[in-house]
Amino acid sequence: MKMTRVIVLTLLAVTTISCNETENASTYFKTAEKNGQLVNEGIKRCSEYAHAWLAYADSSTGLLPENLVNRTDIWSIHNSAADNYPFLVLTLWLIDSTLFNGTMINILKTETELTSRVGKLPDGYSFSKRGFADENVNMDRIIFGASEYAKDGLLPVTELLGSSPWSQRMIDLIDGIWANAPIQTKYGLIPSTNIEVNGEQLQLLARVYWMTGDHKYLDWAVRLGDYYLLDNHHPTRNFELLRLRDHGCEIVDGLCELYATVNFALPEKKQQYEKPIHEMLDRILEVGRNEDGMFYNFVNPQTGEIIDSRIADTYGYVYNGFYTVYLIDKENKYRDAVLHALSSLKKYRNFDWEAGSADGFADAIESALNLYNRESLPDVADWIDSEMKIMWSLQDSSYRESAQQWKNSGIIEGWYGDGNFARTTIMYCFWKTQGVFVSPWKEDVIVGADYKNNELYLSIKSAQAWKGKILFDTQRYKDGMKLPIDFPRINQFPEWYTINPQMQYEVKNVTTNSTRKYKGSDLEKGMFIKLDANISYMLKIKQIH
Repeated sequence: MKMTRVIVLTLLAVTTISCNETENASTYFKTAEKNGQLVNEGIKRCSEYAHAWLAYADSSTGLLPENLVNRTDIWSIHNSAADNYPFLVLTLWLIDSTLFNGTMINILKTETELTSRVGKLPDGYSFSKRGFADENVNMDRIIFGASEYAKDGLLPVTELLGSSPWSQRMIDLIDGIWANAPIQTKYGLIPSTNIEVNGEQLQLLARVYWMTGDHKYLDWAVRLGDYYLLDNHHPTRNFELLRLRDHGCEIVDGLCELYATVNFALPEKKQQYEKPIHEMLDRILEVGRNEDGMFYNFVNPQTGEIIDSRIADTYGYVYNGFYTVYLIDKENKYRDAVLHALSSLKKYRNFDWEAGSADGFADAIESALNLYNRESLPDVADWIDSEMKIMWSLQDSSYRESAQQWKNSGIIEGWYGDGNFARTTIMYCFWKTQGVFVSPWKEDVIVGADYKNNELYLSIKSAQAWKGKILFDTQRYKDGMKLPIDFPRINQFPEWYTINPQMQYEVKNVTTNSTRKYKGSDLEKGMFIKLDANISYMLKIKQIH
């Protein structure tokens, strides 16, 4: 059996910071402690969400209904599987290894066994029928559902966990979609004429190409890229309606992800795509946004007509693409557009995203977090904090009249979109800990962080004596996804403070002013610690070389 080295760190209890620490350090530790309180609330809310939804699982299969109001009989692929189940997986990965390795794995096995209909491609399941919800095979529906499940559900799990049974299910779905691609083009068969499906496929294929090194995924992606960028299907030159919110905007970000991929993998194809990519982005900036840089729901990109002037809560999904192209081509106008939108967010406090739904707040906050990770504007941090409080309050109020029975149960709104509440909360908590978490999780263990001047300040406290590991984030974009650069992308969980196994680190106990050095390869395995009850523990960590 391979032995792994475990770092054991016994921390000295502190109630005040050593006099040798600067006033600034004291401020940073106080911020870390405050952040820990927010993280504690967020993770508890995710825990309540997960356990509340699991109580509604079908007693025979363990699968979850799409909706607790009127779709209680259906496990739908594009909704239940894509938008709710994956974030139960990630919540329980953080807090409950027993449920994660048991119930969550069992759901994956069950849905694969019961819902696979065309090869490994799934279709909706009816609990009352004990079989498929729809009698007839409809390939448009099946490809759409499989694409949604792969991109919206299995991809974020893969972004955080790396290789796993869920990533294998994702790859199986992609392979199945392309094995059954029905649309003939002069570039070859493609899965759909639905721009949401094709946009999702571009994002999936670009990332899975890097993950696996299998060139077929890049070939399929280029097939779509040629179809949209080199033919008469250009999103702004040829579309009469361009949707700049979800369920349509995926094509913009997908093409930008492909552009980043061919920049490294097929430079000659990058040259072919450069002009049409810039044309698309320039026209969106010209006709697709308001004076604050926020995108309208729908526009006619040919005429410039605003078809739906409501503001897209998923503005960041599109701006991910702009920022990615900025990283590749160093076109400052694309970065400037992102900065303009971010600087305007202060005007959008308690904004009516999606008629005030938690899902709308979740997407808007996710949009900001992903971009804030690259451009850390102070006003954006304040905005994210304020909007998280509003989103969390919806879990307490259960604002729908038909959902009052869920008040204080953990259910948010009683539909599959509740998963996005957990997704964004987990993203938020990772920001507030800088990617640090503890294992095993316990409700009264509070960990928070602040990062200043290239140093990580950690505050850890428990109401009861506790022992376990502090686990640090790693360079997941490189180690797990194998991407050439960490470009902003939908369905990722942004990285904050990451351990580089090739570097060395200094860990300082601020009480004794003692210092110890660690190899990054050891530190990334975690530090075993023991906490006394109701005592704050503080660490300062920095990379030294």
